[in-house]
Amino acid sequence: MAYRYDHILIRYGELSLKGKNRNQFIKQLYDNVRKACTGFPSLEFEKQHDRMMIFLHDEDENQVCDVVSKVFGISSLSLAVKVKPEMEEILKACLEIFPLQEEKTFKVAARRNDKTFPVVSDQINRMVATTILKNSNWKVDVHNPDYKIVIEVRKDACFIMTNKIPGAGGYPVGVGGKAMVLLSGGIDSPVACYKMMKRGVHIECIHYASPPYTSLNAQEKVMELARLVSGYQGELLLHIVPFTNLQLAIYQNAPESYAITIMRRMMMRIADGLAKKRHALALATGESIGQVASQTLESMNAINAVTCTPIIRPVVCMDKVEIIDCSKKIGTYETSILPYEDCCTIFTPKNPVTKPRIDKCEKYEQKWDYQQMVQQCIDQVETIKITPQKQEDDLF
Repeated sequence: MAYRYDHILIRYGELSLKGKNRNQFIKQLYDNVRKACTGFPSLEFEKQHDRMMIFLHDEDENQVCDVVSKVFGISSLSLAVKVKPEMEEILKACLEIFPLQEEKTFKVAARRNDKTFPVVSDQINRMVATTILKNSNWKVDVHNPDYKIVIEVRKDACFIMTNKIPGAGGYPVGVGGKAMVLLSGGIDSPVACYKMMKRGVHIECIHYASPPYTSLNAQEKVMELARLVSGYQGELLLHIVPFTNLQLAIYQNAPESYAITIMRRMMMRIADGLAKKRHALALATGESIGQVASQTLESMNAINAVTCTPIIRPVVCMDKVEIIDCSKKIGTYETSILPYEDCCTIFTPKNPVTKPRIDKCEKYEQKWDYQQMVQQCIDQVETIKITPQKQEDDLF
């Protein structure tokens, strides 16, 4: 019998801390893993109290690991070979699955979950190590080995695993409710999306388009950013808001210095309306304190005043270098810096107010019927389903 990696063992992350809610978290993680792996039709899945198993069959183990490692709620995963719980089978498998023709270092760590197994853990370690040493140029290194061979003996099977692959950590997306994230074409908001999902929040994204002042390239850039972050929850909905008329009305009725503040207030009103429509519990943005004029505490206070829905700012206390590092980690940075401007940057005033007053904002907003225009924006939203595969994006 030729042995090859036929399983992936998944270890839970912070789920171990969830007490009575553990089963709910495990079920959500199980559903998320299955959804993320829809591109691999041959896989089978099994959830257990302390781990999850994926049966690979003929699927490529490396490709599946790449997908699964992005699913939040997973501490780590390992490729594994399932054999009969017999020492002869364990030794044969170890000689076949590892590249013994190369010069490597290794360590064996056996765990005997089935205490009726006749060979104790320390003996398993010695027998496997002796067999490998006799049949290869490998050397033992108990501190920093190239391969840590974990052998787990259970009642019905034995699993032989290699080094741990880090998981994404966090909570399974969906256990923390739903939020609407304002997604621009910049660096910060995709990072905010990522951080919201990492805490178990299912997100939908809102983008404000102002054609012809913003180009089709700018919208396609945002769709690509949405696609890049969608892999962390399997798919997401992107709501494209037609913002041109409302944005022009702002500049016609408010002084230039207050335009950005009032524009952000209108965006929050639209996002609030969409959140109620989509049963979302919070709004989220990529704002960071002091980064631009509209992100001072005074500005945030003026913007917050238009809604009672909680506004979460996941990157609010991160500096730009930290945000850039995270964007590179999640693969959105190169897309974010493409030179296609969104509606927030294309109309930026020369001297925006940094300490706006709420009473002044309300005074300027009373000059026209903004409520009707906000509702029109909500009614005319175009919703697109975004998935990690570009060709599957479709109108919702």
